[in-house]
Amino acid sequence: MSSSFPPSTPSLGGIGPGSQPMEEDGGELEYMEMPSEMTTYAMPDIPEPENLVGLDDAKRIMCEIKAALDTYKVGEKTIIIDLAGLDDENQALVNQVLGEGEVSALGNGGSIQAQESVLAGVWRVRTGNDEGTVIKDIVEIADFPTSVLDYTFDKAAPAPQPVPDVLPEGVLNAAPLVVELEDALKEYQPGDLAHVINLTLLPQTDEDITFMGKQLGFGNTTILSRGYGNCRVSSTATKNVWWVQFFNSQDAIILNTIEVTNIPNVTCAAQEDVDDSAYRLGEIIEVYIDHE
Repeated sequence: MSSSFPPSTPSLGGIGPGSQPMEEDGGELEYMEMPSEMTTYAMPDIPEPENLVGLDDAKRIMCEIKAALDTYKVGEKTIIIDLAGLDDENQALVNQVLGEGEVSALGNGGSIQAQESVLAGVWRVRTGNDEGTVIKDIVEIADFPTSVLDYTFDKAAPAPQPVPDVLPEGVLNAAPLVVELEDALKEYQPGDLAHVINLTLLPQTDEDITFMGKQLGFGNTTILSRGYGNCRVSSTATKNVWWVQFFNSQDAIILNTIEVTNIPNVTCAAQEDVDDSAYRLGEIIEVYIDHE
């Protein structure tokens, strides 16, 4: 973390940028810029209670979501609330209350769009047909929506492509990592802790990364998280293998990992998040519905 002192002034304890003398050749040690913004909850800006008259369907949906949050436990079956049949005004109120949170996903090649609301664990999921028309519009109460996961690895291979006897030119360290993933997949069972390979800590050439991408293949699900900095999570064409990349505010990769898991934890709501969402939605319901 950067010091608050000017670059020319040593910081407390003699550490941090500006605390050490410059190199003899005049060069100066450069520090990679870290993520600088963090998303926090803000109460939705919704109409005054008197302006909600007649929006009974939207109010009903809010109460159903609250009841689902009160009972849902992470790891249990997703609770689905269907939004079909809402007219434009009721739909608009639901959209306004839920807002857009820090995690979004495209599944099944883009036909499924999921957006976490400002209430963690509450996901708005829409499914479209080939013409782009929305054919399914639901809210899922879940750590991560099963509507996306159900299609993520449905056509995936059980293992990476075999490592060839002759490696492409420039591939130096990727082959043993592919073998490590093969072994991890043989042992993996749903619910196990993720097996993580941290590529950031390993010497990797561009050819190594390209080779691993080809061996694992490219999947149909992409997840973006903006909770602290930016994180991109991509499924591969190998079952239960994900590519997870964190970027700083300059779009430079600061952490690059491959995970063997059904879904990386970074994309999921924790139980305390779900409980907090139940409390916050309860505040909204108390003000805008219970006091009518």
